[in-house]
Amino acid sequence: MAQLTYPGGSVELDDNGFLINPEEWNEDVARAMAVREGIEELDEEMMEVIRFMRSYYKKFNAFPILNYVCKNLDQPRDCISDEFMNPEKAWKIAGLPKLEGVHFVSADGRHYVMEAPT
Repeated sequence: MAQLTYPGGSVELDDNGFLINPEEWNEDVARAMAVREGIEELDEEMMEVIRFMRSYYKKFNAFPILNYVCKNLDQPRDCISDEFMNPEKAWKIAGLPKLEGVHFVSADGRHYVMEAPT
């Protein structure tokens, strides 16, 4: 496990960089996690994606379809790929738990799809 320090506190991450206790998430944690994931700054469009993902997960206990996120936020169709590259980064930054057996794959390094366990 790793400790992530942010202005105002610290949180624990698992070995894959996911927040251990999603209830400890706040926007300062998101900003620190973004830097850890190689994203220097979260702009408002990115935070909008993060907030939507958190809200969707809390309501449905599932990862939203990527195009659904962008459409509901009136952002370009590939907003997650454009903003975060791998959607798993957005998932981590949103402070959501690792979904066992689920990962994202890409044929071109730019567009990702969720691959669930078979």
